[in-house]
Amino acid sequence: MIDFGFDKLALIGAVALIVIGPEKLPRVARTVGHLLGKAQRYVSDVKAEVNRSIELEELQKMKSQFESAARDVEHTVHQEMSQVSGSLENAWQEPSPAPDGPSSAWAEPPPQFRPVKKNWRVKRTAVPRWYKQQSGQRQHVQSGAARVARFRPPGRGAKN
Repeated sequence: MIDFGFDKLALIGAVALIVIGPEKLPRVARTVGHLLGKAQRYVSDVKAEVNRSIELEELQKMKSQFESAARDVEHTVHQEMSQVSGSLENAWQEPSPAPDGPSSAWAEPPPQFRPVKKNWRVKRTAVPRWYKQQSGQRQHVQSGAARVARFRPPGRGAKN
């Protein structure tokens, strides 16, 4: 690229001032600035387009690599499945040995699933008594009237 230093720019400005004149120099400088800006935008657009085309080529190359890898995996899985299905067919076609008794041929089926019954009373008794005392949980169930009678101050109708 052309190397413009300060001294060369000053020389070009002085020649332009003499040749063009002081009246027309600002308008010419503005026009030259617009043209340089357009040229820079054009160059940057071309660079961006070239970069996009390079990236597109790279993406297409990666896409073809992934597609070939996927085809290889599909082929391998298909081969393995055909081998396994063939071995299963062979095992199914082979005659099984004669059973000696009912327990050797067939095992007992597993027990049926039964849902667990939830009993809240059992659940409450699983908490230790010391924890209930510490956390302030009630240990004995009382009615509201029994609680009032228990905490009533002595002297007013209390039996003692």
